[in-house]
Amino acid sequence: MVRARQVITNTNPLSPISEQYRTIRTNLQFAAVDKEIKSFIVTSAEPSDGKSITAANMAVVYAQQGKTVLLIDADLRKPTIHFTFRVDNVKGLTNYLVRERSVQDIITPSRLQNLDLITSGPIPPNPAELLGSKAMTMFLQEVYGAYDIIIFDTPPVLAVADAAILGSHVDGALLVAYSKKTKLEAVKQAKERLEQAHTKILGSVLNGKELKKSHYYYYGNDV
Repeated sequence: MVRARQVITNTNPLSPISEQYRTIRTNLQFAAVDKEIKSFIVTSAEPSDGKSITAANMAVVYAQQGKTVLLIDADLRKPTIHFTFRVDNVKGLTNYLVRERSVQDIITPSRLQNLDLITSGPIPPNPAELLGSKAMTMFLQEVYGAYDIIIFDTPPVLAVADAAILGSHVDGALLVAYSKKTKLEAVKQAKERLEQAHTKILGSVLNGKELKKSHYYYYGNDV
């Protein structure tokens, strides 16, 4: 069983790492030149780069700003949001996509003000097909008007097609990498695949970058 993880923007909002997440939020707002960014995916080139915890922390900082936020676990292969926020995953996105549940039935309020969750639901045998289905288009139409910000946690780009499929339906993508682990070539390939799928790259987040003369890590970005 996956251990529950700490969302530092909630447990320690005054920490330097939390401040970095707020900086990313601000940069994303400035990135909206033509229109306001209301939805984006958080993905990575490879597994274990920290995309899911980045998505969770971004959801929290938007909620702390007073935005109504919906965080959706669209990683239908290795979902983690239910572990992170300590909620059940008996029903979720896949239940809607196979027409078993309504949107209202799968929304789970978090313990944080302004933040709702949709977990993955049961892991399906055909994640890519579900994410590219007409049901997914209907789902997006239903939730877009109900929240200020919608964030999707998606699988790594180079592993499967899921992120690219979903990315074309949102305002853009936040691409996550991990310092001294993720290869630059992998990030370039991930960026190319997303752009080929007509997904706008909103920026990138570097996880695990150690600051000199300090005992903490920070999350940087080049949005």
